[in-house]
Amino acid sequence: MPKRPLTNKDGEVRPLTAEDFQHFKPIQELDPGMIEAAEQFRRRGRPATGETPKLHIGFRLAADVVNAIRATGKGYNARVEKVLRDALAKGEL
Repeated sequence: MPKRPLTNKDGEVRPLTAEDFQHFKPIQELDPGMIEAAEQFRRRGRPATGETPKLHIGFRLAADVVNAIRATGKGYNARVEKVLRDALAKGEL
């Protein structure tokens, strides 16, 4: 272990020296499961939905339209998608 504490009384880590690093051990020795956990964390993200995953697109809309849509609450993306699907089905687009 280092001769002096790594943190001050407030818990702030002090600047580390080369001597401090000599006392450190690789994470594989201390906690082998941590490497796997880090890999799992990196794989997080929005999962693909079925055979036809949703696509992220971007386009501009008038601010009043966006504000009105967002004002309808959580899940507004799904509601906008439904309105577009219904309009496509009716041949309105």
